[in-house]
Amino acid sequence: MSNQVYGGYKHLGLADRFVIEGSMNRGFSFKSIARNLDRAASTIAREVKNHRVFVEALPTVKNDCISRVSCREKSMCGEDCMGWCARCKEYDCRSVCDKYESIHCPELGKAPYVCNSCTKRALCKRRHAYYTAQRAHTLYLSTLSESRSGVRADPEKLHEIDALIKPLLSRGQSLNHIFATHAEKLGCSRKTIYNYIECRALSTKNIDLPRKVRYRRRKKPKPAYKYEYSFRQGRKIADYQNYIELNPNTPVVEMDTVVGKRTKGNVLLTMVFMDSGFMLIFLLPDQTQKSVLKVFDDLTDVLGLEEFRRLFPIFLTDNGAEFKNATALEFTKRNDQRTRMFYCDPQAAWQKPHIERSHQFIRYVIPRGTSLDPFTQEDMMLLCNHINSFSRDRLDGKSPFDIVEKDAKKLLEVLGLARIPPDDVLLKPALLKR
Repeated sequence: MSNQVYGGYKHLGLADRFVIEGSMNRGFSFKSIARNLDRAASTIAREVKNHRVFVEALPTVKNDCISRVSCREKSMCGEDCMGWCARCKEYDCRSVCDKYESIHCPELGKAPYVCNSCTKRALCKRRHAYYTAQRAHTLYLSTLSESRSGVRADPEKLHEIDALIKPLLSRGQSLNHIFATHAEKLGCSRKTIYNYIECRALSTKNIDLPRKVRYRRRKKPKPAYKYEYSFRQGRKIADYQNYIELNPNTPVVEMDTVVGKRTKGNVLLTMVFMDSGFMLIFLLPDQTQKSVLKVFDDLTDVLGLEEFRRLFPIFLTDNGAEFKNATALEFTKRNDQRTRMFYCDPQAAWQKPHIERSHQFIRYVIPRGTSLDPFTQEDMMLLCNHINSFSRDRLDGKSPFDIVEKDAKKLLEVLGLARIPPDDVLLKPALLKR
């Protein structure tokens, strides 16, 4: 998603926030992230601090001691009491206990303000804070919408509008008629007046309007498709965001399909590792659940179940029919869980921006409308080699191969993937020319 421009300033977009999240997970400084995004370091710092999400290690209670649940101290106040001091409602044990340690981590008060890259968080019992791109962007959009709603006119202007329209409405005139004769004096649109009346900013009420009370409020049109498919239960984008908040360093792989001509024939199954941008491309004979499942089963067989789990713990994809057999994709034929499937909202491709952006590299070589039938899987591996050898700005000039070469060595070996020298990288149709 590109940056949005408001009032002459570029706002951070969802793609920018994914860059920030990935960089925070790898421990990059605000200065380094700002240089990558061509922003000020203070902008990145405010973005992280204002949009971080806190995860409470303990319920919200008066006593915020980190040992509150396990503490068994008694009679610290000097009185003969059999109750535990940590649960006392009369005295505050924190003021007399030399073992008191607050659940609030002092590190969250300074850069980087979050626990994304903290190596101690797995054993830490303190309150955690995380920055996630999806939540941050949702909060940003909500704030942007709220900032543009409500009454903007000052009280004097509202009084002037009310004094003008109220006597005329009492005479049975409509707002249409009033605007036809007094538009310049009102100085705002007809819709604005209706909004002022709706939110009771004027003494005029809806019942004073001659026709509005005759009409029922219009119902919002229902979507053309059902959102609550059974395969989405527990796998929606909100479930994905909650899972990532609790497991912030879990690798995520975005998945999609690419078609050639709008006819039956070969299609491409693409997978992109979110952190590194490393892309895998598999040639399928058709766009069916059976073909997608075969790729999962084949990868499980050649990599082994444990290696598959390590490399592909989470898949984020769209609601295409070829991905709807979630249970079969998540579990092997022996009913062993190998991954977790999550699905974007319908018609919300921006929720998986990495793979959408990576598809442009495929289109450099295979333009839209080109039939995929002449190509082989070896062609797709060659295409993968060139795409993954292409340096990226968001990786500080590195290529996806540089990021995954050591961590995914077995995957590269079994698929026959190899780095292409930088000067030999070719992303033109000539790469696969027949």
